[in-house]
Formats: sequence, structure tokens, C-alpha cells
Amino acid sequence: MTDTNSVAPRRGRLKNLPFLIIIAVAILGAFTLRDYLSFEALSENREMLLAFRDANYLLTVVAFVLIYTVIVAFGLPGATIATLTGGFLFATFPGALFNVTAATIGATLIFLAARWGFGDRLGAKLEGAEGAVKKIKDGIDENQWSMLFILRLVPAVPFFLANLIPSFLEVPLHRYVISTFFGIIPGAVVYTSVGAGLGDVFARGESPNLGIIFEPQVLLPILGLSILALLPVILKAFKKKA
Repeated sequence: MTDTNSVAPRRGRLKNLPFLIIIAVAILGAFTLRDYLSFEALSENREMLLAFRDANYLLTVVAFVLIYTVIVAFGLPGATIATLTGGFLFATFPGALFNVTAATIGATLIFLAARWGFGDRLGAKLEGAEGAVKKIKDGIDENQWSMLFILRLVPAVPFFLANLIPSFLEVPLHRYVISTFFGIIPGAVVYTSVGAGLGDVFARGESPNLGIIFEPQVLLPILGLSILALLPVILKAFKKKA
């Protein structure tokens, strides 16, 4: 007979396996792939990449989306370089569409792995908590759309963390996917447009300005979108006070 007491812990460990694999690959990749997923590597291989794209456009699109998805799904270094590459190879459009699609798929894979592992259990514990923890959880639940868009729009929130946090908060999958896809569009368009201009940057022997997203002309509109996303939360707060 099967010992039911031993089966449950074994199932728990198996459910944690996908997320543990992601963490292990992310750590390994941080030490082994940094030189291969870099601006220098893109610069050195730019002519080969352009020639391959011109000869095999559809294959290049599929390969690019697949590689970008893997980079995001496993938390590998080089997501920014991948976004620049999307612009370099495919221009701002459809490059931004390819970038957003790949990033959304990769982020969804992390979300599902974390939720399947321990996200559901942690979410249940938070739901059953009392006091301040319960109030915070309830506040997030009441304003999930706003909170999800803020996580994506604010540049200061690391993308990897923004992928994980919703898995602990019992966020429905459709809300996560929709808010991720549309929430990362502003930043993706900015960096894709930078990538689209890399030809001139390479010709001058310079490096791209990756801090452009923090410049006022870019940051202020994104902060404006963030405030717009917070508007339902602000209105609810005023109604409660009234």
C-alpha cells in the first residue's frame, strides 16, 4: 500500500521543481551567459544577424521570439539587450510587438511555475492571515488591475520581481497576461526605438543610452500612466472617507 503521509510531501516537492529549475538556470546563466548576451556581442555579430534576417525573415522572427521568451522565463541576463535587438532587426514596429509578445509569454511561464509551486500555498496563508497582513492582502485584491499595471509601468520595479509578486496574491491568469502585455508596452517601445537606431550608434562606435527611460520626456508620460492606473484606488479611498 502507498503511504499517503509520504506521497503528499513528494507531490509538494515535484510542484516546486519547475520554479527551482528556473532559479537554478537563472543563477547559472548569470555567470555563464553574460558575455554572450551583451551589447558588445550584438555589435560584433550585427552584420551576420542582418544577413541572416534578410535571407530568412520568418525564421528569424520565430527564433528571436523563442530566444527572448527563454531569456525572460529563466531570468537570464540580457533582456534589455534582447529588446534592443528586436528594434535593431525589425525596427520599432513590428519589433516592439515581437518584444512585448515574447516578454509576456516568458513572464507568464514564470508566473505559472511559481504559482504551481508555492504561490497557491502562500496565497492561501495570506488570505487566512489576520491584522495588518490581511488588510494589505484585501487592499490589493480590491485593486488588482491598478496594482498589476503599476508593477509593469514603474521602471523601478525589477521585471523578474514583477513576474513573481502576482503569483503570491492569487491573481487570475487572464488579468496577469493582459496587464503584463499592455503594461510593458510603453517601456518596450522606448527601448525598441533605441534598438532601431543602433545602426548609427554602431557606426559612431558609441554605446546606446539605456538610461533614456529615466529622462523627463520619457519618464513623465510613463508616470502619468501610472497615476492614471492608480486613479480607481484614489477614487475608492475618497468614497470610503465620504
